[in-house]
Amino acid sequence: MTTMRAAVCVRAGGPDVLEIHEVPVPAVRDGWSLVQVRGTGLNRSELRTRQGHSPDVVFPRVLGIECVGTVAVSTDPRISDGTTVAAVMGEMGRAFDGGYAEYALLPNPLLMPITTTLPWNVLAALPETYLTAQGALDALGIGPGSRGRLLIRGGTSSVGLAAASIAAGHGLEVAATTRRPDKAAALTAGHALIDDGGPLAGLPQLWPEGPDWVLDLVGARTAVDSLRLVRRGGTVCVAGSLSGWIVPDFEPIAKIPSGTKLTAFHSDDRKGSTALLQRIVTEVEAGTYRAGIDRVFPLDRIADAHRYMEDDRATGKLVVVP
Repeated sequence: MTTMRAAVCVRAGGPDVLEIHEVPVPAVRDGWSLVQVRGTGLNRSELRTRQGHSPDVVFPRVLGIECVGTVAVSTDPRISDGTTVAAVMGEMGRAFDGGYAEYALLPNPLLMPITTTLPWNVLAALPETYLTAQGALDALGIGPGSRGRLLIRGGTSSVGLAAASIAAGHGLEVAATTRRPDKAAALTAGHALIDDGGPLAGLPQLWPEGPDWVLDLVGARTAVDSLRLVRRGGTVCVAGSLSGWIVPDFEPIAKIPSGTKLTAFHSDDRKGSTALLQRIVTEVEAGTYRAGIDRVFPLDRIADAHRYMEDDRATGKLVVVP
């Protein structure tokens, strides 16, 4: 094939700036391999980039910070044509075109060869979601054998559901929040709490001393409040941007209680983590972890998928397939 369909973000704006174009298939060059995209997970960061909040991104651009598929043309001697691979981050969909297309030209270090029997839409829901969830739990110091109480803010996001699944598997007591009561039933791991912007109802009765850890996926709007909620000496990890990327007028000495720890996790730190992703895939195949898919959209409906995401209608992961 010499041409392909791609969802091109022609400029910053609303969902309609994502236009389906017929474009040339990228030419293979040294150090980069051509991947036939079989599925891509949607992410909140792509929505914010589309809205114009990523000043380093130049339009037009094919967005998509992750994808799964098969290698069409490899320049990596360790990876043969036809291999199933996943890729995340590394400036995908930002400095160069990403996963919203039928083919993507990707740097070889991003390619993670995976052995799996999962269908493409399920596999596409895993890389960014579970690598972020695992990385954030690692940043909190949570692992097998950990004991304590974990609060997940933004619990019905795909990362929130994945983190709850992993933490419950470790034996932690988990509580997770959602802004919408109609989504509370999706919070199956532990306790469901409604976070309506006021005091977090039910938390003082559930854990009078506060949680030992808070995984904050809401971000800017709730980070300071999470520092207030966590027990003295506990840890808060900000690993999401559901409410934006900047905490205005943040004063660390005033806002971080003495002895309490604030950390963060950025999923770019887990790009190329083949062994970890293979373990996650194996756990999903075994039924230990869930893919947590809300809805699958065809590429032609990418604008509808962004509207659905922007309206906060999803509970879990949105996936686009070419």
